[in-house]
Amino acid sequence: MSHLDSSQRTLSGSTRRGFLAASGAAGGVLALAACGGKSGGGSGGSDELVGVGNNGMAGKGRSGDAADQLFIAGFQWSPPTNFNTFAGAPAWPASGNVAQYVYETLLRYDIVSGDLKPGLAAKYEVDGTSSITLTLQDGITWHDGTEFTTDDVLYTFELGKIDESLGVASFWVEVDEMTADGSTISIAVNKDRKNVGMVLATLAQQFIVPKAVFEKAAKETGNKLASWETKECMGTGPYTLEKADQTQIILARNEKYWGKDFYGGLPAPTKVIHPIFKSNEDGNLKFQNGELDVMQQFIPQISKMWDSGKPVGTYLQEEPYFVAGSMPMFLINTTKDGLKDPEVRRAMAYAVDYASIAETAMSGYSPDVVASLILPEGAESEWIDKDKAKADGWSYDPKKAEQILTDAGYAKGSDGIYAKDGVKLGPWKLITPQGWTDWNAALEIVAKSFTAVGISAATNFPQQAQVTTSIQNGDFDLACWYVAGANPATPWQRFSDVMSNVELADLGKTAYRNYGRWENDEVNDLLEAAAAAADDDTKKKALTALDDLFRKEVPAFPLMYRPDEFFEFNASNWSNWPTEKNDYAPPMFRGAGNEWIFKIQKIGG
Repeated sequence: MSHLDSSQRTLSGSTRRGFLAASGAAGGVLALAACGGKSGGGSGGSDELVGVGNNGMAGKGRSGDAADQLFIAGFQWSPPTNFNTFAGAPAWPASGNVAQYVYETLLRYDIVSGDLKPGLAAKYEVDGTSSITLTLQDGITWHDGTEFTTDDVLYTFELGKIDESLGVASFWVEVDEMTADGSTISIAVNKDRKNVGMVLATLAQQFIVPKAVFEKAAKETGNKLASWETKECMGTGPYTLEKADQTQIILARNEKYWGKDFYGGLPAPTKVIHPIFKSNEDGNLKFQNGELDVMQQFIPQISKMWDSGKPVGTYLQEEPYFVAGSMPMFLINTTKDGLKDPEVRRAMAYAVDYASIAETAMSGYSPDVVASLILPEGAESEWIDKDKAKADGWSYDPKKAEQILTDAGYAKGSDGIYAKDGVKLGPWKLITPQGWTDWNAALEIVAKSFTAVGISAATNFPQQAQVTTSIQNGDFDLACWYVAGANPATPWQRFSDVMSNVELADLGKTAYRNYGRWENDEVNDLLEAAAAAADDDTKKKALTALDDLFRKEVPAFPLMYRPDEFFEFNASNWSNWPTEKNDYAPPMFRGAGNEWIFKIQKIGG
């Protein structure tokens, strides 16, 4: 298994900027990685020591100077060299939207409830589709003691105008104006696009930076902030950067943190320490032994740890153990002969053995896949018409796949491969990056599924940079790739990523959405209607129409669901972790994931 799980699959240079522009994000955590297997079990509930597996055992706890320290892993896999949050691949915790320990956002997204919770802004109000108003918290200061003001907020977003290569530039696609009066910030939503969801997504994902520091850096770099390198990291958050070297990153608690009153006290750990491992295996072993308290990296068959008596837990007690938050997508290049035909694409969707992907590639961590671009459980579930998805969608049915091809006029040749009018269904290459082991395993299953129904396909796993370029330029047949994860703009943003015909890129040109170049006359109007919907009923109607079109045309389809972030904890040293039975905070590191760090309790303390 590769040491890089999906949260570390950062994009660099123009590739990263393009992805962020398409997603509206200031940065991203992308969720992947895997191997196989299944077993039962789960984490402890509120009626026992929370964070303990079903065995009920708790760890002994640390002693001495280490007792108040939290050890975390899964975010940094190489020696940290640059803490510029706008760089292509900044070091943790400056990496965009990863954890709000140093830098913070105005709002914080809760992946379980879908709520937007207070951050640097104490509250926000939305006026239809025209404007958003935020009121800042009182008494916020930067780590150097200087006052945090609306000038810092405005400057952070204005950087998107100063340097259009930055991810924050996408904010100005959806916003006409941003002004401040005292502690109040007013945002005029683009009156043509009316896309409030995308604006809220950026407000929940964009780290706010100190104007005094970044204004100086902008002058030094000629307004090319992505190229600026710095070993310092000054924010408003509950921790300051104390040390960073080849082996670890150490954060020290900010004893003057503005949020002390707001959160009812300072964070429980006095220090947060992120060791730098060379592989998942190194981290998994440390985690199992209680040397790590919490982490975000793939562990195959994690239930075996608590079955063997380890005080390890996850948010859910039963499979899939994690809250689904992303949807790895099977991309189809619809410019290719054969793949242009929606009946071929629909047959492909029926051909895939999704249960095998969930069980083997995903180690049981994926719920059953539904024929929809809306996550069927959690915060997005209110928008999906499950009855329609079941009645009009697909599921694993090889005989149905072959019947669709036969009805569409395809016939098997002597080689067992379907063809029509001289066009054979394949051979096609299925690509995804080498070392993304869950996606590699998933595509092996897809290739086997296709071969079984008479579609010629084989896997090919180049390096990430090559895959990224191939997908963006349309130089591929079939691929597994990511689209928008759960955020305040989804599911709309996911429909846009997969189906939008706005600025549809020609082959050979860089695409930032609709990598399959699927063309349709209806979709843009539907996307506009869904984005501008002023009430929930109107929004659901528009999203259902988009989902109907998606199932009819099958421009792509989901292969599995994944957690937005893996959230695994070991209760040897800290207790009161968030679980479905102790649901005081969402199981996440970014966004509203700041809450649990104030609530965990030292064992033996």
